Amino acid sequence: MNAKKAQSFITQNAIYIVLVLLIAGIALYEPAFISVNTLRDIMIQSSTRIIIALGVAFILITAGTDLSAGRVVGFTAVISASMLQIPDYSRRFFPDLPHLNVLLPIIIAIIAGLICGLVNGLIVSKLNVPPFIATLGTMVIVYGVNSLYFDMDPNQSQPIGGLRPDFTKIGSGFIGSGQYSIPYIVIIALVVAAFVWVLFNKTKLGKNMYAIGGNMQAAKVSGIDVSKNLIYIYAIAGALYGLAGVLEAARTGGATNNYGNMYELDAIAACVVGGVSTTGGIGTVPGVLVGVIIFTLINYGLTFIGISPYYQLIIKGLIIIAAVAFDMRKYSSKK
Repeated sequence: MNAKKAQSFITQNAIYIVLVLLIAGIALYEPAFISVNTLRDIMIQSSTRIIIALGVAFILITAGTDLSAGRVVGFTAVISASMLQIPDYSRRFFPDLPHLNVLLPIIIAIIAGLICGLVNGLIVSKLNVPPFIATLGTMVIVYGVNSLYFDMDPNQSQPIGGLRPDFTKIGSGFIGSGQYSIPYIVIIALVVAAFVWVLFNKTKLGKNMYAIGGNMQAAKVSGIDVSKNLIYIYAIAGALYGLAGVLEAARTGGATNNYGNMYELDAIAACVVGGVSTTGGIGTVPGVLVGVIIFTLINYGLTFIGISPYYQLIIKGLIIIAAVAFDMRKYSSKK
């Protein structure tokens, strides 16, 4: 009986056990890794990835996938950055653009992301195109549109820089002082995570989302408007990508049309490692958060102790395969 309890505990908490072991292993090799500054750096690097992964989690739970996430992040980063440059910057994207309230370009960028998600939802729900193919198509389209926008005169595909301090402060500012300060970007990510948790667990949309992912046909029979719910879900995911793009531009102080490249794969991997089932119907916000932090730890921690980034890719790949294999084993055992 004790063996069964132990096995059940490990199965239910595997993701947290992996996180603790990863931290312990790096700390044993390099004790200086355990510090407030390290924690702060990891949280800053995780913040935008958390928001992207939460958006992807919406789609995965419905048994779909979203390959357009990274390109939407890049598109919205360019949109927000192009309208928030300092007046005397030599290569302004819009030379004659008047000073705008910082919130206006941010809202425009988030709406652009929402529209991208809305298009995905319409293609999947109304045209019955499989999510993989639908979002693969929109990924290419969004990158094309972004590149055309980025190549407009007078910018001509030059990196967008010279961003206004009131905008970059969102990505680099903090509450408090010294090493115990809390960055704004971390607070935003946590607020978004709390909002998504409420959507997942306390709303009709969240319940419908899990029902659709668990068994779409049964959801239809039970009276759920699957098409409408999928449109809402993809639109919300797009808005989250839009917010992540804004924060990424603010954090880095610039943007190009290649921002966000491959971010969707990291987000999908973090979700899977965090317990979001590839077969749909299963996933939690805490699991997604831990999944993102695990991958950030791999990047940051292994770099901290001098491990080649090529080995890091191998380790990340092995973790992804192991997570999916574990997920499929649990799914098979339930059938």
